[in-house]
Amino acid sequence: MATSPRTTVEVQVPTEGRCGYFVERKKRFCRMVTAAGRRFCGEHAGAAGMGAEEENIRKRILCPLDPKHTVYEDQLEKHLKKCNSREKPKPDYFIQDINAGLKDETEILDELVPISSLSEEQLENLIKKLRKASNSMNCTLKEQIMSHPALHDVLNDPKNGDSAFKHLKQQASILGNIERLNLLGPRRCFVEFGAGKGKLSHWVDIALQEAEKVYFFLVERVTTRFKVDGKHKKKNSVFERLQIDIQHLCLSKIPVLIKEKLPVVGIGKHLCGVATDLALRCLVETYPAKCKEINEEPEAKRIKNDKTDADNDTLVNEGSKKNELDQRIPVAGIVIALCCHHRCDWRHYVGKEFFKTLGLGPQEFNYFQRMSSWATCGMRETTMETSEINIKKRDDQASDNEDEHEGFRKTDDNPEGLSRLLTVEERKNIGHLCKLLIDQGRIQYLQQKGYNASLQYYTDSFVSLENVLLTALPKQSSTPDSTT
Repeated sequence: MATSPRTTVEVQVPTEGRCGYFVERKKRFCRMVTAAGRRFCGEHAGAAGMGAEEENIRKRILCPLDPKHTVYEDQLEKHLKKCNSREKPKPDYFIQDINAGLKDETEILDELVPISSLSEEQLENLIKKLRKASNSMNCTLKEQIMSHPALHDVLNDPKNGDSAFKHLKQQASILGNIERLNLLGPRRCFVEFGAGKGKLSHWVDIALQEAEKVYFFLVERVTTRFKVDGKHKKKNSVFERLQIDIQHLCLSKIPVLIKEKLPVVGIGKHLCGVATDLALRCLVETYPAKCKEINEEPEAKRIKNDKTDADNDTLVNEGSKKNELDQRIPVAGIVIALCCHHRCDWRHYVGKEFFKTLGLGPQEFNYFQRMSSWATCGMRETTMETSEINIKKRDDQASDNEDEHEGFRKTDDNPEGLSRLLTVEERKNIGHLCKLLIDQGRIQYLQQKGYNASLQYYTDSFVSLENVLLTALPKQSSTPDSTT
């Protein structure tokens, strides 16, 4: 008769010179180094039931900025100046809500009910409004699926997994479209919005190779691990991360842009709903306005202070030439792969005027942005299981922030309840119309700001369900191919 092996119980003891407090959550002793002759570290002396007198140590209190850690009471003032939880000083390019858009108190909505709670009549009325608004739009987008030699080798690397290959295909096409619009060249400043690890800027840099004076500003509001921009050591290109929400970013306050006056190219891969609107306003509204303020003020002072008429005439002529240059849009172009329309927000949306001309307002917009997620509902039956597995596997170390846009999205539309009213294919078509309507508002906004803008498919739907690219060029520099 076989006997089961005995289980040995490992008895833990604190390491010499380390804290003797047993951390129950971690099932081990604290590993902090203690002062000479002390049993516990300063953090755990109180928790171990040892008074300050008994341990002969100073009293520790909870940090007022973050109660998850403690601090010596007599060093509180010094600690508050260097605590990691303290409010950091804002950079010069931070201006509160500069790209947020106007907040109209009359447009504040009551809490909207879920789409699944709408009556049949209410849902039908929404769909009728959507179809009526869509009748005036060109619902057929041109395909601009491209590639670029910079990614040729890596695209053919057999070590690539399916996910990596799909992202590389998209990056290659975006890079190809940047080149198609004549935006890929020296003396440029590329601003990547929602940069994540910075892979798109990485490939732009590889494509430019030895081009002179190329700057990259990678805008991301959260810290990102496994960044690739830190690996670039080329003398001709400069990478800088701006950890800031696009809502507060003022490009004209960035020293390099002030000094070098290089044309800006705004780029992005899978820029989530509201972030797209904030980026567009940042590029074509607040940045040109601030640049004009900076350029005009010194000129006025110079003309005012001159004494002779001859000098004044010379300066006025020079000033008029300079003003002509300043009137040129400082943004050379925009290339952004769109994403996540269900994360749009009416306050920040740049296409409000477009919606209003169609007789639509914030209430319709908020329902349409929710319904936009239906564009992928046709994939739910086939991707549900895979997506749930991917979500469980995803963590900070393994995922790129853009991965979250590629799979199943949980929304409030309750497909089971809607199936009696709409088929999967009908929901999918309605979702696409919602996306197109929202994007059309962005196109009209860019046109009003002096740009030729267009939408196109930049990759196949099997590579990414979010496969629409927004491109824009100033009208005076648009290529014949850019307006189609």
